[in-house]
Amino acid sequence: MSKQNKNKKASKNNSENIEKEVKEVKEEIKADVNETKLEEVKTEEAKEETTESKTQETKKEKDSKEENEKSEPEKKSAIREIMEWILCLVVAFTLAITIKYFLFTPTLVKQSSMYPTIFDGERVFVNRLVRTFKLELNRGDIVTLEAPMYLEGNGQVIAHYDEHTGLDWLVYNVMEFGKISYIKRIIGLPGDTVKLENGEVYINGELLDESDYLIDGVETYISNGYYDSQMPSEFVVPEGYVFAMGDNRSHSRDCRELGCIPLEKIEGRVVGRIWPLNKFGSITKSDMTIDEVKEYNKKANSGGI
Repeated sequence: MSKQNKNKKASKNNSENIEKEVKEVKEEIKADVNETKLEEVKTEEAKEETTESKTQETKKEKDSKEENEKSEPEKKSAIREIMEWILCLVVAFTLAITIKYFLFTPTLVKQSSMYPTIFDGERVFVNRLVRTFKLELNRGDIVTLEAPMYLEGNGQVIAHYDEHTGLDWLVYNVMEFGKISYIKRIIGLPGDTVKLENGEVYINGELLDESDYLIDGVETYISNGYYDSQMPSEFVVPEGYVFAMGDNRSHSRDCRELGCIPLEKIEGRVVGRIWPLNKFGSITKSDMTIDEVKEYNKKANSGGI
């Protein structure tokens, strides 16, 4: 082979090698470009995902904020409504207690001491303006009074009461928690000389006419079958006190056992009966007989109260 042909063949091989290298370089460059684009696409997608995630979070935060802003007035409204109900209940309770203590109140009778004028289980209406304005009481008035503890004794004819002060006074006297009251009829007024003799009542030396409210045959003694009185059969009602007894004289625990009652312990005057409805109205003398009353007393187990 000639030298010229060898040179041509070498030149051709060199060209092919160069073209091959160029082709490889181009492919490498293309691969790098593709890889770069792929990374850019991935980066762009990541940015979009991040942006979308932030958008969703922002939307959630906005929705949450809107819900909170919306629910806040509802919560405040609910709290306000609860407070208004509490206030209404407090006002109603205070008003009821005020009316009951200072003005008037219905009262359930749980005693037989006023039988047959007032039966156990009947309801009466009590005017408490007597206590509020210290109105004058009259002989023959039916009243409710705070139950005394016992006769003071030591020659005194007055009832003993435990003193209540502060919050205890409010709970006991105004709210009447744990308080016991009696219903009786006023017989002796302050300064009266009262004498019980031979089943009769004498006031200031004169026989007391009780025919307007006592049935025929009722007798009054200083002691009855339920207690032994320490009161004298004749005494003077101290100033600021009254002497009261139940109409059921043989079945009543009253001033004959417990002593005269301070005026401030009189809770109110009974002005009428409100139950049962067939006896609604003023309280009048019973039409029962003394034998019927005695039979009732035999069956009664109220302890003489």
